[in-house]
Amino acid sequence: MVARRPRIAIVARFAESTSATRYEAIVTARRLAEGVWAAGAEPLTFLAVPGSDWTERLNGIDGVLMPGGADVDPRNYGQDPISDELYGMDMMQDEVDMSLIRHVLLVGLPMLAICRGLQITNVALGGTLTQHMESPHLRHVASVTVDSHAVELGLTDPTLEASCYHHQAIDKLAEGLTVIARAAEGHVEAVKIDSAGWAFGVQWHPEDNYDTERGQLEIFERFISAAS
Repeated sequence: MVARRPRIAIVARFAESTSATRYEAIVTARRLAEGVWAAGAEPLTFLAVPGSDWTERLNGIDGVLMPGGADVDPRNYGQDPISDELYGMDMMQDEVDMSLIRHVLLVGLPMLAICRGLQITNVALGGTLTQHMESPHLRHVASVTVDSHAVELGLTDPTLEASCYHHQAIDKLAEGLTVIARAAEGHVEAVKIDSAGWAFGVQWHPEDNYDTERGQLEIFERFISAAS
């Protein structure tokens, strides 16, 4: 009997339109889903629904991936929007993300948070964000060294090439997050998240180069191993 692949829930992001739909769409980045599949799991896109009973909805789910996406509304961390660079904000998406994150960390489901996923985790736990970085990391690739917990993150080499696409970053770090890597400019690139289960967040996009940079696939594989 072949063992089933661990099932990984990925919260869908909203799109105003796509080439394959006539109307608004919910989307998961193809590269992200392929990275999860390449690591041995089944990626499942979950609709963001306010007031979700996560115990019921996550029945049969082995891990949760909080993906990248649009900006977090600053009002979630007690600030007014002040940057003209903010885009795609959706308070309902934020509320669903934060509700799911708090549930997952409470019950100990394995969780990997990527880019916006890391940022909304920080906000959900009481932290704040820089609304717009002085030097945005858009289409930015640089070496990042994980200073601690590299083995727990799955890395055989703590230094890897990180592909970034973000213009926001963690400002005030939330309680429950431990910084394990920083960019050359000093902002947070990776964290260990306090949880009853395996939980980490990275500011970069491991899906971008998982098939050419071994360390990125190792992160997915370690996440999937925890979910198994």
